[in-house]
Amino acid sequence: MTKTPKPKPSKKKRARAKALKSAQQADFSVPTREQILQYVEENPTRTSKRDIARQFGIKGDARIPFKQILNSLRDDGLLERKGNKLQPPSALPPVAVLEIIGRDRDGGLIAGPTRWDEKKDGKPPTISIQHQTGSGNKAGIGDRVLARVNANEGSGAAYLAKVMKLLERQKTTVLGILRQHGDDFRLEPTNRKQAEVEIDSQASGGGTEGDLVEVDVGRSSKYGLKHGKVVQVIGSFKSEKALSMIAIHENDIPHVFPQSVLDEANSAKPISAKTMGEKREDWRTLPLITIDPGDAKDHDDAIYAEPNPEGGYIVYVAIADVSWYVRAGSAMDAEALKRGNSVYFPDRVVPMLPERISNDLCSLKENVDRPALAVRMIFEPDGRKRSHTFHRILMRSPAKLSYAQAQGAIDGQADDKAMNILESVLKPLWDAYGCLKKGRNHREPLDIDVPERKIMLKSDGTVDRVIVPQRLDAHKLVEEFMIQANVAAAETLEQKKQALIYRIHDSPSLAKLESFRDFLKTMNMQLTRSGNLRPVHFNAILNSARDADDDELVNQVVLRTQSQAEYSPQNIGHFGLNLRRYAHFTSPIRRYADLIVHRALVGALGLGEGAITPNEESQLDIIAADISITERRASKAERDTVDRLIATHLSQSIGERFIGRINGVTRAGLFVTLSDTGADGFVPIRSISDEYLIFDAASHSIVGENTGLSFQLGQQVEVKLLEAAPTAGALLFEMLSEGVKSGKLPRSRKSNAKRGDQAKNYGGRKKRRRR
Repeated sequence: MTKTPKPKPSKKKRARAKALKSAQQADFSVPTREQILQYVEENPTRTSKRDIARQFGIKGDARIPFKQILNSLRDDGLLERKGNKLQPPSALPPVAVLEIIGRDRDGGLIAGPTRWDEKKDGKPPTISIQHQTGSGNKAGIGDRVLARVNANEGSGAAYLAKVMKLLERQKTTVLGILRQHGDDFRLEPTNRKQAEVEIDSQASGGGTEGDLVEVDVGRSSKYGLKHGKVVQVIGSFKSEKALSMIAIHENDIPHVFPQSVLDEANSAKPISAKTMGEKREDWRTLPLITIDPGDAKDHDDAIYAEPNPEGGYIVYVAIADVSWYVRAGSAMDAEALKRGNSVYFPDRVVPMLPERISNDLCSLKENVDRPALAVRMIFEPDGRKRSHTFHRILMRSPAKLSYAQAQGAIDGQADDKAMNILESVLKPLWDAYGCLKKGRNHREPLDIDVPERKIMLKSDGTVDRVIVPQRLDAHKLVEEFMIQANVAAAETLEQKKQALIYRIHDSPSLAKLESFRDFLKTMNMQLTRSGNLRPVHFNAILNSARDADDDELVNQVVLRTQSQAEYSPQNIGHFGLNLRRYAHFTSPIRRYADLIVHRALVGALGLGEGAITPNEESQLDIIAADISITERRASKAERDTVDRLIATHLSQSIGERFIGRINGVTRAGLFVTLSDTGADGFVPIRSISDEYLIFDAASHSIVGENTGLSFQLGQQVEVKLLEAAPTAGALLFEMLSEGVKSGKLPRSRKSNAKRGDQAKNYGGRKKRRRR
């Protein structure tokens, strides 16, 4: 039988094979296709052939196979040319927010991405929604959904999407302050990016001058402002807690508990020795103490340590047993998931759980029996953890101390309460911390030192002063104990093959690393190009700048280089803490992720009621995505409120001079943080200099084209306050300081600047241009 001849490989396959063979046989190294694709994905602005070649050090004879590999990636449709750049075909992330826009010929739902840059990526792709199963609400036209997205290898839509969650419809209302304007009103939006809105007196909803209101905005005519109608009067802008209320409404943070949730919380009963059940151990004789901020209202963790007769220390961490009271599927559980976490403003707390739970039944109060989930950890003398076990317990804390009280006792300034437990509890805790610190030093987590400021308020809710709280060993002790308890929780659940939500932190992206390396070159420093980049490499940079003039600058840039931590049922480790596995276990009162981990431990270890359910296990990816979003929402609301408080405080200081540091450099101007209050404000490019200014991204600076005088990230400057907008939390400064001599810009930077990297100076002799 004659053999059928094999078909000849296509021209592009022969080119690919030739390129790979050439690279393998040569003495030089050529990047793999995967390495090139990863670089292009993470460096979207540096993807010309020259940029990619420079990244991988392509020289001499390596250029030919390198070019052939690029051509093969284009032939395979993995890269496409856009101008002088190579970019991947426009793609959606694996999980995306979609808006359902219509139906196809067969009646199936069609969606589009809610975020898509048509100028950059062209026409948005068509996404086919797969059949929705289950008895819950189904998504329809006009709805927004969180969906898992996959490329469609068949015909029809470019992508297939499976709905994970139906999202609430976006609001069409605007939040702002009513201002009298003749016989009618105008709305001054709290969001500085939104335009004013005209409101007829009949549409004011009973609001008056200075009221904080929510307005439904209608369509505008071709000319003039849009018209609106007040739908809710929130209260006077001058009231004590108006600024945090702006952030609550602007970020859609749930702050009023439904009556069903309150009823459920109020019906909960405390646990006693008689009612604790056989699965709970009695640890009431173990002196577990709480150490918290002096103004803390809830106490969800308690600690104790003792020497191990075999060497090293035994450390106990007990956490309030929220899973006993908040069961899966209950009204409290649904509301806690909706909130995701507690939100902490300078003037109030929006709790995740009702106060009956958070401040009472699950607060480890002094000399009161309380249920807890505890971990007992044994550490070797060198700080390595040998073993650990989890226990469901009933405890009674003999003492509640503040960080300052505990530290004062160790430093020889104990008050009566701390003195009573100094020898029996506090000194063993500090000795155990000394042991654990050895393990921490060996682990070498990321050691960034950026001071955190705290706003102190007067009784009327206005700013009194801004302080930088002292970082005590007491803080570090509690933090390290909590980290070790979190690690133990993740390890136990993995060993039991129990699904959980991890706290993950990815390593910095290639794009951020390249930008960081460019910055380090301006400081005559360098970061290793080792493939196994660890926190120790960043710590070496930080240590080299310690106590130098550039210390704060280097810490800020290292912080900005890091990825954002989030929640996920898939583990990738925690880069910043340098840990292979990590889960949040220690704050179930204020974080839903911790409550899930508690339930998982109860179920995996057979510790009684309140275990994780199969339905929860099947929804962990959705829960993790939700609480990652609510965490970011809370952080934004907290920052916005601080900005508004400070702007209100400084509105009486227009025209005054302040000392600050540059904390951001852009083509449009500089962001400056004031040294005394930590307030952030903007310095427009026009107020900086009359000469042509060049933006140098590598050194985080703008440089005078003729004088070479520069303003760089971290530089101390003097500014004058021109404007303060309390509702928007915005400050506008004028630069008073002269730039510092910086030497000439790199040649490549100057040539780039001529093609558009110059920060146009709109003041002085330069003519203003539209951008």
